Amino acid sequence: MSWSFLTNHAQVLLCIARNPRVTAHEIAQMVGITERAVQRILHDLHTDGYISHVREGRYNRYTIYADRSMRHPAQQGLTVGEFLAMLLSRTSELDASLHKGTF
Repeated sequence: MSWSFLTNHAQVLLCIARNPRVTAHEIAQMVGITERAVQRILHDLHTDGYISHVREGRYNRYTIYADRSMRHPAQQGLTVGEFLAMLLSRTSELDASLHKGTF
């Protein structure tokens, strides 16, 4: 595949939105990138305030800050939550995990 509609950053966010306890290994398999690439993307998203995580035993539980604005000028005024809601096929999946501006 030479190109796709969504960046790897968007793909990683979608994985987290679907399962906040997803592992880097699972994300890598779903997105088709290396675990190291997933770690870099998670670092980018965390550094820029789009996600946070807490350790739960051996795993992380991620939070997506749905009220954060999209970065590209073409999506000006669109929040990450609105973007994810458009892409998630089941709105109940979003409704069940949405809590005060976070997933």
